[in-house]
Amino acid sequence: MRDYTALLADAARLSVEDRLQLIAALWETVPEDFPVELSPAWQAEIEQRTAAFEAGEVTGTPWREIEADARSRLTDRPR
Repeated sequence: MRDYTALLADAARLSVEDRLQLIAALWETVPEDFPVELSPAWQAEIEQRTAAFEAGEVTGTPWREIEADARSRLTDRPR
């Protein structure tokens, strides 16, 4: 098996869209019950956003809409 550094170097040469696709694919391989540690700043942000959502101050956006918007921004920007 190749080492992490070589694999990362290869991945860095992919297009941005391919790297995002790789990130999504890798994330899907992480077991749902795997403990992911968040920084205190991220934890505070999550708690604040959750409270705002539960209080009805904001509404959610379906992931498919967010993903489509992000992909269109990648393909529409000049290179």
